[in-house]
Amino acid sequence: MIPAERLRTAYRTARAALLAERVPEGHWVGELSTSALSTATAVMALHLVNPFTHRELIDAGRKWLAAHQNADGGWGDTVKSFSNISTTMLCRAAFKLAGEKEYPETVQRVEEYLTRNAGALPTARAAAIRARYGKDHTFSVPILMTCAVAKLVAWDEVPRLPFELACLPQSWYRFAKMPVVSYALPALIAIGQCIHHHRRSQNPIRNTIRRLARGLSLKVLRRIQPSSGGYLEATPLTSFVVMALSSIRRRRAAAEQQVIDEGVRFLVNSARPDGSWPIDTNLATWVTTLSVNALVSAGDLDALDTKEHILAWLLKQQYKERHPYTGADPGGWAWTDLPGGVPDCDDTPGAMLAIEALAPPTGLRSPPTTPAGGALNAGFLWTRNLQNGDEGFPTFCRGWGYLPFDRSGCDLTAHALRAWGRTPKDLGSSGAEVASGMRYLAREQRPDGSWLPLWFGNQHAPDDINPVYGTARVLAAYRDLDLKDAPECRRGIEFLLSVQNADGGWGGAKGCPSSVEETALAVEVLLDLANGDAAQKGVAWLTEAVESDRFRDASPIGFYFAKLWYFEKLYPIIFTVAALGRAVKITSPAPAAGSA
Repeated sequence: MIPAERLRTAYRTARAALLAERVPEGHWVGELSTSALSTATAVMALHLVNPFTHRELIDAGRKWLAAHQNADGGWGDTVKSFSNISTTMLCRAAFKLAGEKEYPETVQRVEEYLTRNAGALPTARAAAIRARYGKDHTFSVPILMTCAVAKLVAWDEVPRLPFELACLPQSWYRFAKMPVVSYALPALIAIGQCIHHHRRSQNPIRNTIRRLARGLSLKVLRRIQPSSGGYLEATPLTSFVVMALSSIRRRRAAAEQQVIDEGVRFLVNSARPDGSWPIDTNLATWVTTLSVNALVSAGDLDALDTKEHILAWLLKQQYKERHPYTGADPGGWAWTDLPGGVPDCDDTPGAMLAIEALAPPTGLRSPPTTPAGGALNAGFLWTRNLQNGDEGFPTFCRGWGYLPFDRSGCDLTAHALRAWGRTPKDLGSSGAEVASGMRYLAREQRPDGSWLPLWFGNQHAPDDINPVYGTARVLAAYRDLDLKDAPECRRGIEFLLSVQNADGGWGGAKGCPSSVEETALAVEVLLDLANGDAAQKGVAWLTEAVESDRFRDASPIGFYFAKLWYFEKLYPIIFTVAALGRAVKITSPAPAAGSA
């Protein structure tokens, strides 16, 4: 075991680093990784709108891309990501469209990469993109559309998108078998119209329907555009919309021009000083609730001197009206405090847990007419109404089970159940409702004892899956619901123990390099569920990471839509605080960790 004073010193160092990351308002904002994919799409969108007005940003973006090309000639989603065919094709398209003469070596290297990994012919490269995503057109069609606009592939290679479906009543969307996930509605409309313009159907009836649906669907697109101009606050999605509409040379209706203008405003405002763009603007709500809940896990919430400010801020972030994008009922929270966020079933439980910890006890014992009690009650009702027929919880919309990122997820379900279990009984769920979610988790446990997450991965693992993250998050629910002796819990513990690396840390799966994030997640739950040599080796690994300052080294473990990788500056710091704080709490019962 690590000596107690050394452990406390490491914890205090990590805690100080986390507290120092707060903004003046008292909460956290974090910093998302820059993205080659975002940068490439933004460069092309601005070029198509006006290459002269936006020349400075376009040139800076191309320069950044050339400087961050991987050694193999390709690009990954982040500067720490392996090259992949999708991002590499988008970067190739950016140079083709916005100018490649100044970068002959960059172009030669990317062509060599594409030839090695997909073939020399445009048809082979298009096929490689389609193969990567299968039936899910959320990302494959935007990439192929972009390549077609840049004349890297023929329009015949781009599958059509039925944008006319956006004209249906919102409540019908889940029955329409959309070829894109629920949150890609802007892409469905804009890219669908772009493809239809460049490649009409041979069916005259379908052409007539789409001609009639053009104006109405554009009004939908404008209606769901947030005041920031950025759909989901995401550079790629907004860039695809702007690019698609700008590539159509026609007299534009007012709604269409407004979508383009507002999207351009968002892209210009989102550019970073080094010429790059991030994958999304920020995860302020998410990293704030993660930070609060990490200090709760450490038994050290008193170290937070901005509790009242954070509580007021979190209560303000709850959606009070039906969301225009997904049609979500009031009561949920999104990942960001910016207008492009959408309430979801990871951020909502996280906010509920944080509010339960931050609010005065008298407020929680009162009827749900108090601000905190009312917020928790609304959050509980929101999550309960989201539960799918399979008894699990999806991200955004109930009943969208057709495509991968709309299905129920183990990490989401476990998070919702933890929030339900911690909420006072007069505001929360019944035992039967919790039991239904636990049945889902039991069914989803894999033969090796692991659970898979929906929104996190590991690029070193087979198929990019991250069973360590998923299992740790599910085991936290078994811990918090006092189900430590359940057979599923014991099998999950055995899985985590079986994939620990020889150095004492964990990666995303067996044989993956140890990372701060995954080691901390595993350690935090094992300290309560199996506090033996394995957990203590993990504590030692994290302690040494703090002492060497490696605990700030973020790994690309986050997925955005369609497996678009990101890393977040605060993740390793937050998770380290939770794990080492838990270790201090368990091994040094008094005085409290905050006064150690």
